[in-house]
Amino acid sequence: MKKLLLATAAGALLAGAAGAEEIKLGLSLGFTGPLESMAPGMQQGAELAMKEISDSGLLLDGSTVTAVTGDSTCIDAAAATATVERLIASEGVKGIIGGMCSGETIASLENVARPNGVVMISPSATSPALSTIEDDGLFFRTSPSDARQGEVMADVIMERGINTVAVTYTNNDYGKGLADSFQAAFEEKGGTVTTNSAHDDGKADYSAEVAALAAAGGDALVVVGYVDQGGSGVVRAALDTGAFETFVFPDGMVGQALETNFGSEIEGSFGQNPAAEGEGRETYLSMAEEAGFDGSSAFSAEAYDAAALMLLAMAKSGSSDPATYKNSIMDVANAPGEKILPGQLARALEIINGGGDVDYDGATSVELVGEGESAGSFREIEFKNGVMEVIGYR
Repeated sequence: MKKLLLATAAGALLAGAAGAEEIKLGLSLGFTGPLESMAPGMQQGAELAMKEISDSGLLLDGSTVTAVTGDSTCIDAAAATATVERLIASEGVKGIIGGMCSGETIASLENVARPNGVVMISPSATSPALSTIEDDGLFFRTSPSDARQGEVMADVIMERGINTVAVTYTNNDYGKGLADSFQAAFEEKGGTVTTNSAHDDGKADYSAEVAALAAAGGDALVVVGYVDQGGSGVVRAALDTGAFETFVFPDGMVGQALETNFGSEIEGSFGQNPAAEGEGRETYLSMAEEAGFDGSSAFSAEAYDAAALMLLAMAKSGSSDPATYKNSIMDVANAPGEKILPGQLARALEIINGGGDVDYDGATSVELVGEGESAGSFREIEFKNGVMEVIGYR
């Protein structure tokens, strides 16, 4: 009897080993370009979730997870498309964490991921256009749509007694989508947008754009741009000419580079970016610190959640095939099931492998709505004594 039991156990181990695989996930992020300062934190967040899953030994008979990186540049649609094509065709990834910016995400999805049937989960592409894009059930995002951010930004500004603003936006899908969403929400609440005009990235001098904004007037300047590119260029020109003293910064501008670039020069300026509060976020920040990186970096937590959702969906469906696991992403993201926070991915896999349900809450209070995007919460920031401080959540 003992020999029989040993033989059975050995057979089970061999069967498990035979079913294990090396699962590659692609990271298509803007390691160069207008948000390059944010990309490392996003990469580290996604890789932290992958390591947690791999170390558990509980994914698909002991499968391991490996990250393969690619530079989307954030703004060059052709470069992003080529990157995702390489990740899928040459590297054989089973899913893409990305893209990072909205325009290149749309291009990568339409030109490569959708035709090849590969799942994409973006931590940071926020254009409202992505809510209704034809995606064959392959596209998800852990950041909320800018339709929601526009409403939040309008509330934040109005509550500060500011009723007139000028708006400048980076000339792409993200910039125009958020600027238009904000203007509609702000005017509906009784505010006035004096001008809503585009700026191009990559210029050395933004004095002409700032002169036009100043001529239109406003109690504050809303800068819907990129902190490592034209957005900071507009702010510098506005400060140098004294055109505006108060700035409003949405997600593309809310990064450590903003504090480094301007510090006390933008005292009293404020803004918001997607982030959650509570146990999940605090746990993630502690995990990131232990791993040696700053988990509060913009969209880092969203990247952790994107990777975790993708891998838990594989476990739930019993397959790393995107055509199969895409149908389980909403299941693991939402109720019913046991709440799962960062650091509890092994527990989640135990539940799933045992036939149970999980409700992945993660680092950003994940709740996927509609066709698979975050319902969203935002942290409000303000510059005080040269430092960017979090002053609340909404």
